[in-house]
Amino acid sequence: MSQKIAILGSTGSIGTQTLDIVTQNPDELDVVAMSCGRNLDLFEKQIRQFGPRLVSVGDEVLANDLKERISDLDVEITYGMDGLIAVATFDEADTVVTAVVGMIGVQPTIAAINAGKTIALANKETLVTAGHIIMPLAKERGVSILPVDSEHSAIFQSLNGERQNKISKILLTASGGPFRGRTLDELENVTLEDALKHPNWSMGAKITIDSATMINKGLEVMEAKWLFGVNLNQVEVVVHPQSILHSAVEFMDGAVIGQMGTPDMRLPILYALFYPKRKTLYAEPLDLFKVGTLTFEKPDMETFFGLSLAYDAMDAGGNVPTVFNAANEKAVSMFLKNKIKFLEIPEIVSEAMINVDFIENPTIQQVLETEQMTYDFIKSRW
Repeated sequence: MSQKIAILGSTGSIGTQTLDIVTQNPDELDVVAMSCGRNLDLFEKQIRQFGPRLVSVGDEVLANDLKERISDLDVEITYGMDGLIAVATFDEADTVVTAVVGMIGVQPTIAAINAGKTIALANKETLVTAGHIIMPLAKERGVSILPVDSEHSAIFQSLNGERQNKISKILLTASGGPFRGRTLDELENVTLEDALKHPNWSMGAKITIDSATMINKGLEVMEAKWLFGVNLNQVEVVVHPQSILHSAVEFMDGAVIGQMGTPDMRLPILYALFYPKRKTLYAEPLDLFKVGTLTFEKPDMETFFGLSLAYDAMDAGGNVPTVFNAANEKAVSMFLKNKIKFLEIPEIVSEAMINVDFIENPTIQQVLETEQMTYDFIKSRW
């Protein structure tokens, strides 16, 4: 009997690689529902190939366009946030892959947990902004949250058989991005094209820019805290340019257990979809002789001060991580449109963290309101 999956964000980087895994395992995985934002050309091809029963797009105009394109198919079409929630809670689905980028993933993920779905989590913003709500809810509903980020999957795998043992610290690896080793002066005039050239990973534009600022690693620090129930000071970022050790766990006796592999996002996706079983991944295996050398460095928290801001945001708590995340989303969007310079991204995040009103224990509604307050603040200044 095949596992039935719903994919939020099927046309993005994680979504397309998830569908690649489905293609490799057609007898064991069945896509029953999926969503996309605006890429209808690719989405139409995916619908025709994988035959979902329910699909969702960004808005009503796109929904009408899609309806004409696939009028020969028996597919229910929805749109907007209601559509995302419908995909996330689709009756037939066993597992929901949350592959959308940004806070748009929060409400559908909560709805999926309430519906008792297993969550294959690739949307880190969900835990960054609402971890205090989502983790207790998942526990209450008996729902598994299986990490899809390569680093968090590595930590998850390193904890297999070790859950009863005390974690000393998590070693969260980072490639360092395209600007590793640069100074602030050298980053003053880097271009969008420069920032989009990640040395190891193929990702969407937003996450690639986040990697360049190292804010992505800050988001992952917050995600790790919630996923694995550790204190913030137990998550140590280690710059590892080769991206072969995907992360590791140090236990109280000093033993360090980590997970290595080629930098291929399909590996953590495959692991999440078939956990606790391992399946064959049809890809180039890790060749340690070819890799030769693995190196590790401390992160430059002064040059890449967005990472330092993430620790500050999590330490402050309340709605500050939401401000951090929302400000970064808006700033990256502005940078991608060439409206601001690269170094203005963390500057905007810092200013927003200082100026947006603090809420100590935000509800989901207050999390969403904080996002809008952050956007309004940035619009008033830039």
